Amino acid sequence: MMQEQRLSRRNHRPIDVSFEFFPPKSPEMETALWEAISRLAPLGPKFVSVTYGAGGSTRERTHSTVARILRETDIKPAAHLTCVGATRAEVDEVARAYWDVGVRHIVALRGDPQGGLGGDYASTPGGYAHSTDLVAGLRAIGDFEISVSAYPEKHPESASFEQDIDVLKRKIDAGATRAITQFFFDNDLYFRFLDRVRAAGITIPIVPGVTAVQNFKQTANFAKRAGASVPDWLGERFEGLDNDLPTRRLIAAAVAAEQVFDLLDRGVEQFHFYTMNRADLVYAVCHLLGVRAAPAKAETVATI
Repeated sequence: MMQEQRLSRRNHRPIDVSFEFFPPKSPEMETALWEAISRLAPLGPKFVSVTYGAGGSTRERTHSTVARILRETDIKPAAHLTCVGATRAEVDEVARAYWDVGVRHIVALRGDPQGGLGGDYASTPGGYAHSTDLVAGLRAIGDFEISVSAYPEKHPESASFEQDIDVLKRKIDAGATRAITQFFFDNDLYFRFLDRVRAAGITIPIVPGVTAVQNFKQTANFAKRAGASVPDWLGERFEGLDNDLPTRRLIAAAVAAEQVFDLLDRGVEQFHFYTMNRADLVYAVCHLLGVRAAPAKAETVATI
């Protein structure tokens, strides 16, 4: 049985991966980011996305990072844009600037409340009220590829899955071409959500978002604020490892590999990795999936 499973994975159809980074806040973080990008770029990701801080707080750094990816690599960047902290005219100006430098993919999000996750959201006066409006505005500016968010456990502010899926449908009607999910650890949550989405007539790709747990306590705290559940078994795997970073990394890689193999065996062919600007764990999981760097081309020497 195990041998058959290995063979089925080896002969699987091509797998697409994409990676998410955040713009650096310091020279040291800048170095770490570009080390991660350099490490992961040879894997040939479908795209890499660069996040956008709450209230547009990283707008210039996001744009600078995206522009450098365009200049210095062969990978396609996707820039995050949100509705928070800017008027429509300001958001449109940013979108046009991205178009002018060659960016053709936007990740369109409502954005977190300016007070952070868990706070009350208020639209910016004169701004886009919701992500649906932002998607429509982007579609009017240019022929962008537009990715939006999706929530296997529903958005924490949605009253029901029905409301959540209705919002997703409106984003697609406005022009969204792909949805990327919030991270999750129980794959059944993703597949139940996918069943609901397909039953509602939604056909665009719903790409699972995967995170390799770098720090369990931090991940659990963030998950709580983001409305994502953390199973008891996951906490048990990291129990007692707070001060044992090498073992924690091994456990994190094993957990992520287990998750993506189960998704793969159940038909998933696209994966979006939240990298936290660190490459090693993500690179290892991609290697296990069979996503490998293209061999370097040997230089040819002319002979007489």
